[in-house]
Amino acid sequence: MDTLGFLGQGFAVAMKPGNLLVALIGSFIGTIVGMLPGLGPINGVAILLPLAFALKLPPETALILLAAVYMGCEYGGRISSILLNVPGDAGAIMTAMDGNPMAKQGKAGVALSISAWSSFVGSVVAIVGLVLFAPLLAGWSLAFGPAEYFALMIFAIACLGGMVGDKPVKTILAALIGLFMATVGVDANSGVYRFTFDDIHLADGIQFIVVVIGFFSVSEILLMLEQTHTGETVIKQTGRMMFNLREMVETWWCTLYSSVIGFVIGVLPGAGATIASAVTYMTAKRLHDKEGTFGNGDIRGVAAPEAANNASACGSFVPMLTLGVPGSGTTAVMMGALTLYNITPGPMLFTQQPDIVWGLIASLFVGNILLLIMNIPLVGVFTRMLSVPLFLLVPGIAAISTVGVYAVHSTTFDLVMMALLGVFGYLLRKMSFPMSALILGFVLGEMLEQNLRRALSISNGDLHILWESPISLGLWLMAGAMLVVPPLLRLRRRRKSAQAIAVSTV
Repeated sequence: MDTLGFLGQGFAVAMKPGNLLVALIGSFIGTIVGMLPGLGPINGVAILLPLAFALKLPPETALILLAAVYMGCEYGGRISSILLNVPGDAGAIMTAMDGNPMAKQGKAGVALSISAWSSFVGSVVAIVGLVLFAPLLAGWSLAFGPAEYFALMIFAIACLGGMVGDKPVKTILAALIGLFMATVGVDANSGVYRFTFDDIHLADGIQFIVVVIGFFSVSEILLMLEQTHTGETVIKQTGRMMFNLREMVETWWCTLYSSVIGFVIGVLPGAGATIASAVTYMTAKRLHDKEGTFGNGDIRGVAAPEAANNASACGSFVPMLTLGVPGSGTTAVMMGALTLYNITPGPMLFTQQPDIVWGLIASLFVGNILLLIMNIPLVGVFTRMLSVPLFLLVPGIAAISTVGVYAVHSTTFDLVMMALLGVFGYLLRKMSFPMSALILGFVLGEMLEQNLRRALSISNGDLHILWESPISLGLWLMAGAMLVVPPLLRLRRRRKSAQAIAVSTV
């Protein structure tokens, strides 16, 4: 009852006209920023943070603005993934696997509307979890040390093999290419330059936006040009704009459990939406892909990762508010906003500043309702992007991609690297290598190495630390099952089909 009372107090803060207006503006800006490839929620929140402080907004209003931008970016990231096969951020990579094939089948409106609905459901489930279980889950997340995080990364990489069931070898090879690319740059522990070829531009490694734009945007442009040259249709004319009741029922169960999984993973500091969307996509594929439709435009392949990455975003507020530990890069920036107002996040925040905490939680409810109301009617506007002639669309994608890459370091080296990676990605895609596995390997590679180094430093090089805790052991067993069980099941299916053919011939 105390929790409900505090939540009511939070709604009183969130529903103030000024805060409602700020939430609406933040949601719209976040959606637009999320659409732009490579920017993502961290950049969106970082850009608006100085503005919020310069306008001398009250702390609760500033947090509501930044949280609305964060949620809006999670919604917006799906738009370019579905329409152009260019993920807005790392969390939207898995959405492109089935979202873009749906767009090419003339179902862009259905994909966009079901993704908006799934994002809303995922956010609401996570916010309810935040209200009810925040202190309990915060204590649980403390049980994850470097060894447990390393095992979690191994489990996520093992899941990659389940994403593209008919190409497991190419999937693992693509992930290994991504892991190798993550090692480029200065070793954080020893200061040794690795695979930089004495080029100072590679000292900081290959930037994420360069990798994403190169492998997705540039390679997609090359594919579109090739298809146009051969006279093939790139995108079919878009049909209806809204999902129907049958599609809603079809995706309801995977949306629900993906929301729960995404929230739990989001509670883990640093895990993030990338792992959440990958794990839930794999789970949905394992449970529902009986006819091999995942990867070819299955609507459940859009709903599952979208529910997960929004639930993960809301879950990342749990460690920030209860422990003072950022749950993601975006919440780390938001913690910076709190320090600007001389507010220290942590357990005492709930008692010392209840208006701020519960106002923020209530604004997440309000912001997601605003985003749903805003995004559903705009589906028709977004899908018109596909009706733009290719001679305008391709240069437009190229211009946005180039500006996005150049804006990071303002160096032409990044543009050259983007072009080279784009050609390499084009060749890999022609050979049916999954780009999603490569990007996920790249994203997880740095975290994998850092946690391995930390764990071995704690144990003075003793490898037993990697599997001695029950959590890490359980994750290792799950990773092993993900690698062993699918081939056994495929072998079993082949034997059954061979027996059926033998019986039919007799």
